[in-house]
Amino acid sequence: MPPNATTTTTTCTGVLNENDAETVDGGLLEDRTHLKSAEKRRLKLVWRNIIAFGYLHLAALYGAYLLLTSARIYTILFAFVLYVVSGLGITAGAHRLWAHRSYKAKLPLRILLVIFNTIAFQDCAMHWARDHRVHHKFSETDADPHNATRGFFFSHIGWLLCRKHPDVIARGRQLDISDLQADPVLRFQRKYYMLLMPFMCFIIPTIIPVYVWGESWHNSWFVATMFRYTFVLNITWLVNSAAHAWGSKPYDKHINPSENKSVAMFAFGEGWHNYHHVFPWDYKTAELGNYRLNTTTAFIDFFAKVGWAYNLKTVSSDIIEKRVKRTGDGSHNLWGWGDKDQDQEEIDGATIMHRKDD
Repeated sequence: MPPNATTTTTTCTGVLNENDAETVDGGLLEDRTHLKSAEKRRLKLVWRNIIAFGYLHLAALYGAYLLLTSARIYTILFAFVLYVVSGLGITAGAHRLWAHRSYKAKLPLRILLVIFNTIAFQDCAMHWARDHRVHHKFSETDADPHNATRGFFFSHIGWLLCRKHPDVIARGRQLDISDLQADPVLRFQRKYYMLLMPFMCFIIPTIIPVYVWGESWHNSWFVATMFRYTFVLNITWLVNSAAHAWGSKPYDKHINPSENKSVAMFAFGEGWHNYHHVFPWDYKTAELGNYRLNTTTAFIDFFAKVGWAYNLKTVSSDIIEKRVKRTGDGSHNLWGWGDKDQDQEEIDGATIMHRKDD
């Protein structure tokens, strides 16, 4: 353990699993707001990362120009498909399955998700899930890898441009990840990650457009690979930054995570962040009843119908209502069918199947 890790917060500031909750509405008993802060310290920059991310973003900007001016439509569609599958590798895989255990997946789905996750190249799923668990347990403290109290830039990308705070390392080592280590799929990915990742994220996505539909090497590298990869990175980072800065807080007004529709749209449903930090074990990460801004939930539900996903956890409306009334900011105004605030046009336009008069 690092010598100065004694500054680590001894009390967690957030809930990770349903067993962590201390109240009937899924919360913690005492106010932990005073624990959420950032130590004033000089950050130790990692110049290798600064140079690498600098190149990535310059290459992505050039790739965006080529996408609009010279890339073939097949290359653009291919980049979009890679964006979707790599995004799901993070949202449905590393996040909802492995970090939060909000549902279970059979071997074929776990293999599919780890392939998607490797294409995304945001570290192996085991390490991603470990760091994310630390983020939830010690949210917005120095033990949080991307502590939002340090500002937008730090929580977006700055945390990757400097050395980790000793508290992050200390808490990461103390956290129980035995369930992750017991998964042979995750162990295989971690063992061969530095061999698999370059092929899945960079080499194969560059080769396919060239040899399958005759794209130039130039366009293939900068559009299908550099632009696509950097775009996915920034969408993921927006969950840490924008969704911790802007939006409503209908479930808990005392925390930074917020309901951010724009982030939810691009991050396949991960922008409903106030709900997610209150009820992190809900596989939907939201209270929504449709898939419009929650593609990941649709993905999981599809595989639940196939039989590859099972034991999907969600939160009852009764528990949600209790929490909203206790800690919400007042912006939650619709419980469901028959709510006093429900729009009459919505009621008149609803389709009710298998109707039976009482």
